[in-house]
Amino acid sequence: MGSIDLRRMMLFSAALRLLLVVYGEWQDAHMKVRYTDIDYLVFSDAAAMVAAGRSPFERSTYRYSPLLAFLLVPNSTFHRSWGKLLFSAADLLVGLFIDTILKLRGVPENLRLWSVAAWLFNPFTFTIGTRGNCEPVVCVIILWIILCLMNGKVVQAAFWYGLIVHFRIYPIIYSLPLVLVLSKQNISPAGKPYLWQWSFSQTTSSQSSDIRAAKTSVSWTGPWVFIRGIITRDTVLFGFLSGCMFFLWTAIFFLLYGWDFLNEALLYHLTRTDPRHNFSIYFYHIYLHHQQGFSAIEKLISFLPQLMVQFALILFFAGDLPFCLFLQTVAFVAFNKVMTAQYFVWFFCLLPLILPWSNMRLKWKGLICISVWMGSQLHWLMWGYLLEFKGWSVFIQLWLASLLFLVANTFVLLMVIKHHRYSPIFMPLAKSGMAHARKLE
Repeated sequence: MGSIDLRRMMLFSAALRLLLVVYGEWQDAHMKVRYTDIDYLVFSDAAAMVAAGRSPFERSTYRYSPLLAFLLVPNSTFHRSWGKLLFSAADLLVGLFIDTILKLRGVPENLRLWSVAAWLFNPFTFTIGTRGNCEPVVCVIILWIILCLMNGKVVQAAFWYGLIVHFRIYPIIYSLPLVLVLSKQNISPAGKPYLWQWSFSQTTSSQSSDIRAAKTSVSWTGPWVFIRGIITRDTVLFGFLSGCMFFLWTAIFFLLYGWDFLNEALLYHLTRTDPRHNFSIYFYHIYLHHQQGFSAIEKLISFLPQLMVQFALILFFAGDLPFCLFLQTVAFVAFNKVMTAQYFVWFFCLLPLILPWSNMRLKWKGLICISVWMGSQLHWLMWGYLLEFKGWSVFIQLWLASLLFLVANTFVLLMVIKHHRYSPIFMPLAKSGMAHARKLE
């Protein structure tokens, strides 16, 4: 397919999103079940307060950076769908950035277009922005940071990273792999950080170059060797500038809105306990004990499984940056105290960046992974429907469905790891042993 096909794909995607925005307005006006995400109403109310010179945190349940409310001020002055159009535009930009990143990594055009389509025509993604969820803004900036790093623009990457961590705190989990990639001497040709010294005993089979066929032995190099290795001009510059950006925006809004901002936009997310049912395995425990409250230690201890998994993934996969970020995000969402469908977009924007390096065919293993993930999610939604709309007391069944969904996420994650060909981000596709990469089927 030629370059015109990308343009047609983008135009069709834009038309689809515009149609959904218009349809959403109609559904909101004529049906009991609204198309618009409830969070969008919160954003809009907060933006209206900003436009009136008031604090966005006067709107209950607004727990985001004031930057979001400022971005949506035109909701009050121009049209209430302004934010949906803005988020949908960011959604389309994600598709363009996916194509650009894969082009820089030497991926053939046909395979690039399939990867872009995996984002643009994913029902989770083309509805999220049109329903008024802000996650596409986060996704597009994360991809832009990857692009900046690939083009050697460390200052730009640091600026946007500090901003996006302020805007949506979860990208803080990417800090260590970003620093490791900037200190390139700490990344081995296999795409793994030199925190671990890897020695590969190659087999004589036709797949001897595949890391999956290698026997691995591990030896610890020592923390001081590692720390000295990552302290370079680029890593210090990145850390200093991104930290300054984060604290600058935080200080500005603290001066404007005081402790309301700090508690609602930042501290709340560190100790959040949500008693409402959601995909998280923690929801039932929180539901049972929410009235009596939780100590700070109890709130923070749930982060331990996340931290352990995060460090393990970084130690093994940091050099293959998009792959590492994808694994981190899936694991972070799966083990989070609160998990809703909008969080899935966080890793869906990274999935197209790793597809060209996957040996997994859509038929059959790919279909199995999709079926397991979707099936466990639909199973959870069935119990959620019976609880929410029918009023049945099915909390235990819903919690067991959450456990099953965690198992499904873990299974898919392991399958993705097993079938991935590791490649440092600065190594083109052909040079990473993937010159004859299979097309998605």
